[in-house]
Amino acid sequence: MEDGCPRIRRRVSVRKRNRGNLESLGASPTPAELQPAEDTEDEAAAGSRRRKTGSPEHAQENDSEEDMFGDYDSFTESSFLAHVDDLEQRYMQLPECGDRDADSGTKDLCSAGLKNNLRVTTVINLTDPGTSEHGQKQGHLDVPAEPEPGHDLSFDVPSSQILYFENLQNSSEALGDPCTKETDGNPQKSSREELVSSHTEQPQPNNDFSNVRAASESSRRKSLKDHLKSTMTGNARAQAPVFPRSKHLREALLSEEISVAKKAIESPSDDLGPFYSLPSKVRDLYVQLKGIKKLYDWQHTCLTLRSVQERKNLIYSLPTSGGKTLVAEILMLQELLCRQKDVLMILPYVAIVQEKISSLSSFGIELGFFVEEYAGSKGRFPPVKRREKKSLYIATIEKAHSLVNALIETGRLSTLGLVVVDELHMIGEGSRGAILEMTLAKVLYTSKTTQIIGMSATLNNVEDLQAFLKAEYYTSQFRPVELKEFLKVNDTIYEVDSQAADGMTFSRLLSYKYSEAQKKMDPDRLVALVTEVIPNYSCLVFCPSKKNCENVAEMLCKFLSKDYLNHREKEKCEVIKSLRNVGHGKVCPVLKRTVPFGIAYHHSGLTSDERRLLEEAYSIGVLCLLTCTSTLAAGVNLPARRVILRAPYVANTFLKRNQYKQMVGRAGRAGIDTAGESILLLQEKDKQQVLDLINGPLESCCSHLVEEFTKGIQSLFLSLIGLKIAASLGDIYQFMNGTFFGVQQKILLKEKSLWEITVDALEHLAEKGLLQKDSRGDNEGLECHFRITKLGQASFKGAIDVAYCDTLYRDLKKGLEGLVLESLLHLVYLTTPYDLAAQSEPDWMVYFRQFGQLSPAEQNVAALLGVSESFIGKKAAGQAIRKKVDKNVVNRLYLSFVLYSLLKETNVWSVSEKFNLPRGYIQNLLTGAASFSSCVLHFCEELEEFWVYKALLVELTKKLTYCVKAELIPLMEVTGVLEVLWRNRTDGIST
Repeated sequence: MEDGCPRIRRRVSVRKRNRGNLESLGASPTPAELQPAEDTEDEAAAGSRRRKTGSPEHAQENDSEEDMFGDYDSFTESSFLAHVDDLEQRYMQLPECGDRDADSGTKDLCSAGLKNNLRVTTVINLTDPGTSEHGQKQGHLDVPAEPEPGHDLSFDVPSSQILYFENLQNSSEALGDPCTKETDGNPQKSSREELVSSHTEQPQPNNDFSNVRAASESSRRKSLKDHLKSTMTGNARAQAPVFPRSKHLREALLSEEISVAKKAIESPSDDLGPFYSLPSKVRDLYVQLKGIKKLYDWQHTCLTLRSVQERKNLIYSLPTSGGKTLVAEILMLQELLCRQKDVLMILPYVAIVQEKISSLSSFGIELGFFVEEYAGSKGRFPPVKRREKKSLYIATIEKAHSLVNALIETGRLSTLGLVVVDELHMIGEGSRGAILEMTLAKVLYTSKTTQIIGMSATLNNVEDLQAFLKAEYYTSQFRPVELKEFLKVNDTIYEVDSQAADGMTFSRLLSYKYSEAQKKMDPDRLVALVTEVIPNYSCLVFCPSKKNCENVAEMLCKFLSKDYLNHREKEKCEVIKSLRNVGHGKVCPVLKRTVPFGIAYHHSGLTSDERRLLEEAYSIGVLCLLTCTSTLAAGVNLPARRVILRAPYVANTFLKRNQYKQMVGRAGRAGIDTAGESILLLQEKDKQQVLDLINGPLESCCSHLVEEFTKGIQSLFLSLIGLKIAASLGDIYQFMNGTFFGVQQKILLKEKSLWEITVDALEHLAEKGLLQKDSRGDNEGLECHFRITKLGQASFKGAIDVAYCDTLYRDLKKGLEGLVLESLLHLVYLTTPYDLAAQSEPDWMVYFRQFGQLSPAEQNVAALLGVSESFIGKKAAGQAIRKKVDKNVVNRLYLSFVLYSLLKETNVWSVSEKFNLPRGYIQNLLTGAASFSSCVLHFCEELEEFWVYKALLVELTKKLTYCVKAELIPLMEVTGVLEVLWRNRTDGIST
């Protein structure tokens, strides 16, 4: 049965495509002309999928499963398709045609169909090139009906998964399909091919249709039959849909396994089925895609905890590289497949989100769920509402907060079954920690069914986090690869030993022979340390500053042997070539000198394209050493055999134990290395402080909700009232008691109580015109009610920082009085982020030069803002004028010049040289401006007086997002184009 099914489904698929064209042409067959379906095997697999064409909810199926032919499954016996069926039946009865050849043919057909139909929304033209214009308009297959508002849009597959399809196609073509090779190698056509082609490619004699034509039939009916014949011929040649019917049996089997797993996970029994309450296919995928055949003992223990099976909130902590993520993935798959709920995974950085998207897209394709990216400019608010398939949202901290807000606002938070937080310790890090705390607090307060899982390698005050999340706690010291920690003082290396009296024991002396000149250039003996590892193994060197990264990389190359140039020389040439491509023909001079030795630097001064190229080259071994800043420790997964800490400092600040653990944790990753070691370089004066660092406890996580006043507690209160989560003072105070800050209030509050802080924050929002006391209720005490004003609603919807919302309103209002539209400069100024302007310091010579190049219209913009050439000049008059003009306006205008130049030139390198700024900084500025422009657009949409800005900001946001010439913007909006462009740039590295 299994061998015959592909042929049966192929035949039925062709039959149904023809039926769709017949109905689209208006020739609806009467019941008397139709016969019942004979394919009982196909009925068993797909009987439940028959649907009426007119039903809008079924017309939106992603898998092309809608039945376009009502309850019927065949045409009249004398039809053209019936002849094809008869020939196929005769072929199947031929004794010389074995199953193996038939299977090869059908597999070839299915394989070709899958390779050539990689886009879910593809519309297949079923008409012959020579058909009439009417036929070309009507002869299309699987065109979804127009969806009703709020209905499922399952056919809208995220770009990450479309990209995975294209990667799958490329890999298939590169490796070669065995079925295709077998067919191509046969010099003669198979009997089936001859029979089918003879009927589909050769002209048919007129008497084939003579039995079904009546002499009295009108000329219109004759024309219709001729057109039908031509359409059917085209259908026979057409490829299978994106997801061919040949997959339905496997899907049915998977659905049955999921159904069994769902019952198992809901039952009180300890039986976890084939793979932790998941179908056996999940286990097979982990073996096939990740090479994971067996879980560690701690992973098994954690997954079988009673608290986990009862869906209680959980926090678990293990050293870096212990396998924490796998446990989270299994729990996410349980939620998606068995409990049929959406899942949100929160990660700290965009790069990690993209890495996880790539890792889990294949699981989504195979198991039938969507993987959606919410990072940078990606993400839809509210997310697409899907009826059948569930979504895994992978988001950064900021995007996750916006996503949760959107789900609460639309009353859909209950669809979110699980929230997973990686690097949970980041809840104690500044404004990002405050945003993460707000997100989790809202989920806890508004949904009693959503489970929260938090994981981290560096947690100390777990009791506070447990109280906040109402969670169980699991920990283990397991690490699959042993990590040895060392300290280097002068030429002596000590091993960290907690059992020793002073926390360290002597290990060895460095024996590298240095000349006097080398000793002066390399006083820390870095060359000696790295040459013990590279080029056969990888090495990371963490440096205190970005400039130090570049200097160390160049210094190492000066002392390395010329033999290092020969190691994977061809691939390193490809890296430089790719860097030149992404740099518009330019390569960083430092990288140009260091990459041939297998060394590169890595920090925020590089563009995102350059960083991804270097990360890719390092991960496959083309580069063997990266000099980097501390941010890489919490970034993408770039492990090393040896990690060297250049100094116990981050910039000028002494290292924290959490940071130290993150950095050294990069050494020795499971499945990559069999050993790992870290070496911290220190001076004699820092020795005692370092010993306290490595032997002391981890730092505690503390809430920043109140410390980050405008980005924390005020922003929280504005969203609580805007989302109607809480309206009265009593409800808001109750919410605050349930936050992480509420748990730690006794530790953090010294002068004011939580009640006083709550009242003060609400009054401050009312003074700024963002909230207003509701006159209908009691204006005092717990029952005092608040309502959000139009300005407050605009600030909340636009995610504008409360500190800048009134300034933004004034700037937009002033812009209406004299908006200069002869160039984009004025609009660019209005969308330049306030926080970045406050952090910048202009180069006055560059500023003066830019003023000299402004057109009259652009000078008018500066004049409207109160900035003129005399302000920039070095004369005494200029110095006096500077004191009278708002410094933030000047700084913001300077950044506007940078963005404006970038939009005109679209070349980061040339703008970087013009303004003497790091290209990575310029790219971050562009990303921030695109995001802020979108925020300002949403802000204006809530205020009718700013209607004029709406259309203008839509176009400007696109320009800032893509930073290409205007004519290319429509192309960049096509799903997956940016990803494909990046992949094409980096293809040469891995060849």
